[in-house]
Amino acid sequence: MQALKRVLLMLGVTAVLPVWAASNVQVVGLFPGAAVLNVDGQRKLVKVGQSGPGGVQVVSADSRGAVLRVNGVERSYGLSREYSEGFAETQKTGLSVAKGQGGHYWVAGSINEQMVHFMVDTGATAIAMNEDQARRLGLDYRVSGQPMQVSTASGVAQGWRVTLAQVKVGDIEVLGVDAVVVAGSFPSETLLGMSFLNRVGWRVEQDRLVLEAKY
Repeated sequence: MQALKRVLLMLGVTAVLPVWAASNVQVVGLFPGAAVLNVDGQRKLVKVGQSGPGGVQVVSADSRGAVLRVNGVERSYGLSREYSEGFAETQKTGLSVAKGQGGHYWVAGSINEQMVHFMVDTGATAIAMNEDQARRLGLDYRVSGQPMQVSTASGVAQGWRVTLAQVKVGDIEVLGVDAVVVAGSFPSETLLGMSFLNRVGWRVEQDRLVLEAKY
């Protein structure tokens, strides 16, 4: 009897313990198999089956919406817009890159939150990478990508057009960026092409490449 009372007491104490719960959940980016969540101000790209800030789990996601499990309850979410409070002028996020090896601009960044060392190439219409680089990033390009022919210095090669959920350089982040995966070992470096550069502000000043976010 005393043991039973102790168990009931423990259950009673547990029942009144405060449980942290996500209070403000937004979907601010949508991609096949992933969503960008903003949970109480914490922003993160979360793939289907994984959990993000506040324990919010992405059950399914596509370009139309996402199903999230919040505090054990599943609910459909559409794409939300993020607004900043007040009337203060927004400061642009910028990055200045010096010319490096071979006269090129090299910059560290990330694709889908995985580190990448980019070579900036204004002559490339899109971000471009070889198959080894794509596999390292976990891109399922042969299944989800769109087959295409790519012109390279060695001739025409097989390629796949894909959409990268997130590309980040410095503090500049762009969501939903077109890229091309090229069969074989070309290009040897991941090229930061115009599919990213056209989404940011960029210019060359005294042999320095200046990038600025467009917000």
